[in-house]
Amino acid sequence: MSLNIKNETVHELVREAARRTGRSQTSVVEVALRRYLDELSDHESEQQRDAELDSLVRDMQRRWRDSTEPPFTAEDLYDPETGLPA
Repeated sequence: MSLNIKNETVHELVREAARRTGRSQTSVVEVALRRYLDELSDHESEQQRDAELDSLVRDMQRRWRDSTEPPFTAEDLYDPETGLPA
């Protein structure tokens, strides 16, 4: 297998990373790509979580808007046993 990169900046970055870490150039490229892909996965997970939260908020808003009762009462703000704020 081969990879032919014709970009001097990329070559310099790989050489510098290899020099600093004592790893081979192939190894630093592998580590960098694995970290990059992990970072992308984390970002995708964040986006999915954000979409799920947005969906929940929209559902709550719809339920509150369509309800004839208030979403909560003053009593809901306090612990029923202690009377302290919940």
